[in-house]
Amino acid sequence: MSVMKMHREKHCLDVKESDLSGSSFNDVNLSGLSFENVNLSGCSFEDVNLSGAQIHNANLSGWSVDTANMSGLKITNATLTGASITGGVYDGMTIEGIAVTVLLAAYRAGAGKSAE
Repeated sequence: MSVMKMHREKHCLDVKESDLSGSSFNDVNLSGLSFENVNLSGCSFEDVNLSGAQIHNANLSGWSVDTANMSGLKITNATLTGASITGGVYDGMTIEGIAVTVLLAAYRAGAGKSAE
């Protein structure tokens, strides 16, 4: 596998049927991007803007996202086994039709309660 390096480039990405596994995205604006039938397993996204992005039919196993704007991000038919998402903006992001902000609020409200 070859390594393609991009630094301070400006492009609109529409990626289909590709293997980007193990790639690293740092301080990148990926708003509005489209990934379809893409292997993103083991990828690292740090300080990225994924607002309005669409990811469909993707392998996101081991996907690591830290400090990202995921407002309006749409992920459909994806494998997220072992994925980790921390420190993000989730406005407009849903999981199975439920707003992530609502899910997190419910989790945090019940986190201090013990199971009976």
